[in-house]
Amino acid sequence: MPAAPPPAAADHRAVTLLRRLGAAGIAHSGGTLLAHLQRVRARLAAWGARPELQLAGLCHLCYGTDGFPVTLLPLGRRGELVAVIGAEAEAIVYLYASCARKAACPAPGGAEAVFHDRFTGRTHTPGPRLLRDFAELSAAHALDLARLDPVLRESRGPELLALADRFRPLLSRSAWLDCHAVLAPSPLARD
Repeated sequence: MPAAPPPAAADHRAVTLLRRLGAAGIAHSGGTLLAHLQRVRARLAAWGARPELQLAGLCHLCYGTDGFPVTLLPLGRRGELVAVIGAEAEAIVYLYASCARKAACPAPGGAEAVFHDRFTGRTHTPGPRLLRDFAELSAAHALDLARLDPVLRESRGPELLALADRFRPLLSRSAWLDCHAVLAPSPLARD
C-alpha cells in the first residue's frame, strides 16, 4: 500500500518557498528546477515513500550538491526549510546536499558507508533509515534525469544502473524495479 502523501499544507508551503527562492525560473532537465523537484516527489510517492521523504524529494536541491552548484537557500537559513517541511525531511535534504558523492558511493549499503560532508569536511555514517532515504532519493533524482534525456540514459545508463545495483539492499522493491526498467538496456539494443 502506498504511503500517504505529505499533508497538502506542507506540500503547498514547500512549493511556495521554492517559487519564492526562484526554482520556477531556473532551467533544468525537462524544463525548470521546480518541475524536476515536483517530478522527483511524485516518483517517490509512486514508490510508496513516506511523507517526509516525499517532502525531501521536493526540496532536495535547496542547498545544491557537489554536481549541481545552484544554491536556493544558504545553509545559514536551514531553519527556514525546517519550518516548512519539518526537521526529519530537512535532515534528508541536508544529507543529500552535503554528500561528497565520489567518496560515499563506492559502498553505500555496506559497512563502509562513510559519508564525507562537503560543507564541514567531517565524515559520518548515517543510520539505516537515513541511508535508505539517501538511496531512494538518489535513485528518484537519477531516474527523472534519465527518463527525460535519452542521450544521458545512453551514455550514463550503465553507470547509473551499477550505482542502483550497489544501492539495491537499500532500495524499496518499487524503486529497484523502476531503476531496472529505465536503465537496463532493452533486449533489442543488445542485438
